[in-house]
Amino acid sequence: MGLFTKDIKSMDDLLLHGLQDIYYAEQQILKALPKMIDKATNRDLVTGLKNHLEETNKQVERLEKAFEKLSQSPSGTQCPAIDGIIKEADETAGEIEDKAVLDAAIVANAQAVEHYEICRYGTLIAWAEELGHDDIVRFLNTNLNEEKAANTKLNTVALRKGVNKKASTAA
Repeated sequence: MGLFTKDIKSMDDLLLHGLQDIYYAEQQILKALPKMIDKATNRDLVTGLKNHLEETNKQVERLEKAFEKLSQSPSGTQCPAIDGIIKEADETAGEIEDKAVLDAAIVANAQAVEHYEICRYGTLIAWAEELGHDDIVRFLNTNLNEEKAANTKLNTVALRKGVNKKASTAA
């Protein structure tokens, strides 16, 4: 089902599609994070990515509970946006030899993922609120808050923990 196909006839259908989209995205992120962790060399970055991998597993569980509240089986629908962000991250990482520069790229790529998730969760929360799905809103808000916190931690790693500074002085 494409985003704007005739399969989406109501706001409820749109919410379900959005949940399927973010569910797929979280599944792809679960596959991508270990690769980022393996390539990262900054200790704070590695720790942050590992912690977010654990959070992402919990986010998937919350999404599964949201599907349950809608009497739906958890399922994903392909999301070209997250596929593109992850593909770009993989391609960029493959082009960088200097480990310090690679760490800076990993931070930037991880933030692109976080920003996508923040956008999606914000929209889903608004739709779920409008439809009176307060129980789902709670799950989505928890996920959104974790995504915002992950983004803030990435900023800290880049700016205060020296990733960008070290990358800027790389030969």
